Amino acid sequence: MRQMKRIFCLITLLFPLLVCADVQVGVDVLFANGSPNLLDGKRIGLITNQSAVNRELKTTFELIKEHAGRYQLVALFAPEHGFYGDAYAAENVDHQEIEGVPLYSLHGSHRRPNEEMLAGVDLLIYDIQDLGTRSYTFLSTLFYCMEEAAIHGIPLVVLDRPNPMGGSVIDGPLVEEEWRSFLGYINIPYCHGMTVGELALLFNSEYKVGCDLTVVTMSDWKRGMTFIQTRLPWAPTSPQIPEPDTPFYYPTTGLLGHCSMVSIGIGYTLPFKLMGAPWIKADDFASALNGQNLPGVYFQPYYFRPFFGKFKNETCQGVRIVVTDPTCFLPVTTQYTVMGILKNLYPYYYEDALKQMSNSRSKMQVFHKLNGSETIYEILCQEPYVVWKLREICVKARDAFLPVRAKYLISSYES
Repeated sequence: MRQMKRIFCLITLLFPLLVCADVQVGVDVLFANGSPNLLDGKRIGLITNQSAVNRELKTTFELIKEHAGRYQLVALFAPEHGFYGDAYAAENVDHQEIEGVPLYSLHGSHRRPNEEMLAGVDLLIYDIQDLGTRSYTFLSTLFYCMEEAAIHGIPLVVLDRPNPMGGSVIDGPLVEEEWRSFLGYINIPYCHGMTVGELALLFNSEYKVGCDLTVVTMSDWKRGMTFIQTRLPWAPTSPQIPEPDTPFYYPTTGLLGHCSMVSIGIGYTLPFKLMGAPWIKADDFASALNGQNLPGVYFQPYYFRPFFGKFKNETCQGVRIVVTDPTCFLPVTTQYTVMGILKNLYPYYYEDALKQMSNSRSKMQVFHKLNGSETIYEILCQEPYVVWKLREICVKARDAFLPVRAKYLISSYES
């Protein structure tokens, strides 16, 4: 067992070294030859936040200002977590002004830019680092802005960035029309294996948005690359996404966190990378999970004490999740399997967590929106062995999505 652990750790350390390149993100490509004609004479509205940095850690906001002269920056728009990324999840953010430019929050009283905000704007630019997960609301902000751009006749430019999990991780259920929301605005799997530029192309065509859309593609990014392999600097996208590998873990434990079944490391030093509770036995839990032979992941017995949040100051036992092979890892399938193991090993706590969630209509609604349907909850409650039914849903969703996705993949990203 110790030898196996050493092998897993060695594999994990070597993966960033396998395929590396000096990737240029969309904003660097845009300004590669000075001020591009695309921006000439335009009054620009920039949709961005602190995550949009280039190789020199300059934000797109700074780069747009540096190259101003032949165009003018007249408005800023920020998504969930705010322009600086310091607001917590679901926290409303107010409008303000930055260096004389009005900054409009798209996660407060407005989720969409309105006519007043867009007055005087004749080009919108979107540049925000995404996670590769449907429920991370930056995507919905892009789609809302595309719809408003189409309505107001304003062209929109997407400056593309890497999917930090790489462009091949496709996992999780699709979105039923009834549960379409800000947490999942288009019918794609929970993990979609696409860049924001590719998703913008998909949304514009499949949903007949009619946006005058331009995608500025990256240079030297290939679909098999994780973020670490790009050699780009990582700017935390929000308070609990501090590291470039955290996007692998967000879709692996986020639903568990919403159910409040266990602590998922929020309130500890490893957000989304842990699962534990005072009533779990670490060795038993790890053994049961590793016995499922899930691809690309190993579960290490782990002990921790959260500083805040669920089980604050209580000693928890559980597991640390170690992604050993990002090319075959399935985050959502892994998470649903964890739920099945919890149901089998700790039925009292499992059922109590679901009962507590069902007592809150708002929490139940969010859970259905995150999953994209009510079916997941019904299986979790009603089926004695949930794993295979949930895995089957993920496989069917992937098979249905692949031919749709193929139409919008950018050819230069293929190996």
